[in-house]
Amino acid sequence: MSNETRIASGDSSLEPELDEIVVQRTTGLPSLRLRELVAFHELLYFLVWRDVKVRYKQTALGVAWAILQPLLTVVVFTVFFNRVANVSSGQIAYPVFALSGLVPWLFFANGLALASGSLVASANLVTKVYFPRLVIPIASTLSGLPDFAVAFALLLVVMAGYGIVPVAAIVAAPLALALALGCALGTSLWLSALNVEFRDVRYVIPVLAQLWLLATPVGYSASGVRGMWRAVLALNPMTGALELFRWSVIGADFPSAVTLVVSSSSALAVLVSGAYYFRSTERRFADVI
Repeated sequence: MSNETRIASGDSSLEPELDEIVVQRTTGLPSLRLRELVAFHELLYFLVWRDVKVRYKQTALGVAWAILQPLLTVVVFTVFFNRVANVSSGQIAYPVFALSGLVPWLFFANGLALASGSLVASANLVTKVYFPRLVIPIASTLSGLPDFAVAFALLLVVMAGYGIVPVAAIVAAPLALALALGCALGTSLWLSALNVEFRDVRYVIPVLAQLWLLATPVGYSASGVRGMWRAVLALNPMTGALELFRWSVIGADFPSAVTLVVSSSSALAVLVSGAYYFRSTERRFADVI
């Protein structure tokens, strides 16, 4: 029997095998379905690369903005915090001290700004094709890694200018970056999901970022904060990441165990709660966005 005859007669042995995707309503705590992220890793890579290219498309200075942003901010911090407010940085030159705090902070802040509006910006994609929506804010957050690499290289150059050599603990810098990434992603998952239903979120983000900056020891040392405010500062999930980064790169004081544990726990709580909230609301994205 020929293939044409077998197909016409309904022989299913020649029909192509198709993967089935069953979509059904779930009850209780939503599943994070992290395996889907692995299956869609190529899409994640494509979206990260797209966000990186779009960010500097048709800009006069291009990647130079990744250098100018921390450099100009360090100048402002040095003038107002160090010279005017007389904030001490101990034995470390203040420009190096401030820049070592700005490098992880700007990675967090830029990731927050990009990822929080990523779902609305990708409305055409969300409403037409099925894929794990988590890919979009994750890609927007990861797209800040090239800027972080450029800013980190700038930090090493400034350190060399002041005669500061990276310490052996620099091998722990990726751990500090992972904490900052988890904090940025967790916060972005909350805000990006909320932004789909409440477009006011885009007006809240700049204010939130400014207040969060003041509540994070970027221009000052956490060891200089005393009393109950030090405990409040430890609740900030970026405190542990920033203090750990400073210790690992420029040899600043190691953060206290309490600060590190509390801050890391806060970052983990923000990430996990953000992921579950995102998953619980994503079924409405296509209808509302």
